[in-house]
Amino acid sequence: MNRIRLLSEQVANQIAAGEVVERPASVVKELVENALDAGASRITVEVQAGGRSLIRVTDDGSGMSRDDALLCLERHATSKIQKATDLSVLTTLGFRGEALPSIASVSRFVLTTREQENRDGEATQLIVVGGKLVEVKTAGAPSGTTIEVRQLFFNVPARKKFMRAEETEFTHIQHYLTLAALAYPQVGFSLVKDGKTVWQLPQGKASPEASEGLCFEAVSERLRSLLGEGTPLLKVDFTAQLAEIPISALAQDAEAYQDLSTGKFQLWGFIGQPGVSRGTRDQHYTFVNRRPVENRGLNFALLEGYHTALMKGRYPVCCLFAQIDPARVDVNIHPTKREVKFHNEGEVRRLTAEAIRQTLLRFHRATPNSLTAPDELRDAPTSSRAPVTSAPISRPASPPPSMQTPDLLAVPRAQPSTLAPPPPLAAKPAAIPSEVFATSPAVPSVFRPTTPAPAAASAVQSVFVPAAGGVPLLQSHLRILGVVGKLYVILESDRGLVLMDQHAAHERVLFEQMLSRLEQGHAASQRLLLPETVELSARDAHFVRELLPTLTRLGVGLSEFGERTFLLDGVPPFVKAPDARQFVLGLLDELKAAGQSVNALRLGEESIAKTVCRYSVKANDPLRGPELEGLLHDLRQCVLPYTCPHGRPTLIEMGYRELEKRFGRTS
Repeated sequence: MNRIRLLSEQVANQIAAGEVVERPASVVKELVENALDAGASRITVEVQAGGRSLIRVTDDGSGMSRDDALLCLERHATSKIQKATDLSVLTTLGFRGEALPSIASVSRFVLTTREQENRDGEATQLIVVGGKLVEVKTAGAPSGTTIEVRQLFFNVPARKKFMRAEETEFTHIQHYLTLAALAYPQVGFSLVKDGKTVWQLPQGKASPEASEGLCFEAVSERLRSLLGEGTPLLKVDFTAQLAEIPISALAQDAEAYQDLSTGKFQLWGFIGQPGVSRGTRDQHYTFVNRRPVENRGLNFALLEGYHTALMKGRYPVCCLFAQIDPARVDVNIHPTKREVKFHNEGEVRRLTAEAIRQTLLRFHRATPNSLTAPDELRDAPTSSRAPVTSAPISRPASPPPSMQTPDLLAVPRAQPSTLAPPPPLAAKPAAIPSEVFATSPAVPSVFRPTTPAPAAASAVQSVFVPAAGGVPLLQSHLRILGVVGKLYVILESDRGLVLMDQHAAHERVLFEQMLSRLEQGHAASQRLLLPETVELSARDAHFVRELLPTLTRLGVGLSEFGERTFLLDGVPPFVKAPDARQFVLGLLDELKAAGQSVNALRLGEESIAKTVCRYSVKANDPLRGPELEGLLHDLRQCVLPYTCPHGRPTLIEMGYRELEKRFGRTS
C-alpha cells in the first residue's frame, strides 16, 4: 500500500496560506506590496469588521492583461524574477508568487484589472471562491488593479477562530500601512474603515535629493501626518564603504553580479533627540532598501549608538532607511519576508551604530548661525532643509577659575586601582589641573568611533529643529533665574523656559571627566589570589579566543587553559568578580552587545556611573550663583550633555508657544 501521495492543489494552497496569510493584515501587506511593485502612485485600502468581512485594495499601477490575470492565480507565477540568481539581487517587495493563490484559497476573492496600455476601457474580472475559479468576465474599470477579499478563512474554521477582536486586527492593518507610507512617501495612501476615512495621505513632494533615493522632506511630512507634531528629531545622513567581497561569494553566476557588488552603505532618516524615547518599539521604524524589516542586529546597533543617551528599558524613536547593494542582503529567509540577513552583518551593525553615535555627538556642537530655521519650521518635529555639516568636535580650553568645578579626579597616576571618590561642589571650587585637558583626547574614546571610518566615504550630518527655536538648546543664551525644590534650576532662554536637573547635570560632567582621566593610561589589572578556570561552550570559546588581546587591554587576565577552558587570574580594579564564571559570561554578553571593537573603558562605565551618582550634588545641596554658572558651563563642554550617564534628561525646555497654550493665549 502506497503511503505517500500528492496533495491536491487546493490543499497545497491552503497550507501555503497558513504560512503567508496569518491575519487580515497579512492580506493587506501582500496586496499593497504588489501595488507598489506595479508602480502605483495612489493606493486605497478599505476594510470592514477589521478585515474579517472585507478587504479591498485599489491602485493605479500598471495593471494586468487577461492572460496575466489568469496566470497570477497559479502558484509560483510571478513577473519579478526569472532565474534562481535573481533571488540574490531582489529589488522588488514581492517575488515568491504565492500571495494571490494563497489568499484566494481561503476567501471569496474578486480581482478586477486593466492595463494602462489598454485604451478601450475593458477590464478583466476574476471571481474565485475558496481557491476555485468560478467566473471570468469583462468589466468596466479604470487602469490599475482592484482586489476584494471577503469572508477571510470562511472555509478554514480552525484559522478563523484564532483571529482577534476587530479593533485589534485593524490596529495591525494600520501599523503595516504606516510602515508602507513611510517607506514610499511619494505614493499617496488612503485608509477607509467601515466606510469612514481614517487618514488620507497625499503624494510627497519631489525634491532634488529624491533622485539619490533620499526623501527627507517627504518622509518628514509623513512623520508629521502619522505621528503628530512636537517630537524633536535629528536628521541622519551617513555614507560609508563596506569591505569588498569576492564575486564568487555572491552567487554561482559571477558575471551576473559584477555590476552589483558595490560596497556603498547609506543610512539616512531621523532619530530622536537625546531624552526622546519610548517604553516600547512602537515608533521604531527601520527599512532596508525601502523594505520594512525586523533585524536584531540593527536593533542592537541603535541601542549601542545611543549608549548612555538612553535609559535602560527605553527604546529610541527613529525612522531609518538603510540602502545597501541588494546582492549583500538576503530577503528570502522568511515566508512573510519580515526578516533579512546581511552578507556581513557585523560590519553593517558597526556602521549603523557609528551613524547614530556621530549624529548625537554633532548635535549640540553645530554652530548657531548654521541652524537658523524659517518661521514655518519653528514647530516642526523634523527639518526639511538642506543638511548642515557641523563643526569638528573639540574640548574647549579650561574655564576661568571662578567657573570651574572642583578637582574631582585627583587620582595618582601610579595607583589607577584606587579611584578616590570626588567631593561635592564646594563654595570655592578648586581648579582642574590644565594638563588633564591638554593631554587627554578631544573626545573620550567611549564616544569616539571605535574604528576609523573609511576615508573620503563617510559623512554624517545632522540638523535639529527644537519645538521653539532653530539652534541646539545649550548653544543658546541661558540666564539662571533660581532653583525650585533645591534640585531643579530655572533658566530663561530667548525662546522660553528651561529646567535643569542639577544632580543629573553634575553626574554627566563627572562621568565624562572621570572617563577622560582614566583613559590617559593603560587599564590596570588586579590579580586574583587564586586563579580560577572557566569552561565555555565551543562557540563562546572561539569568540573569546579572538578577543584575548582586547580583553588584556581591558585589564582582564584571561588566558587559554585547554580547548574550551580559560584561566582567569586578573580583573580590572573597578570590577568585582565574586564568581569567575558569571563574570566571564557577563563579559561575553557585554562584548557581543557592543561589538568586537568595544572601547577599552566600557567595562568600567557602570562602576564609574555609580560612583559619580553617589558623589554628585543631590536634591538638597544648595548651590550659589557662581557654582550654578560653573555647572552650566561644564555641562556645555560635555560630549553628550543632554542626558545623565543613566540616560535621564538633564534639561527640559518649554517654549513660549507651549506656555501660551497652557495659559490659553492661543486659539
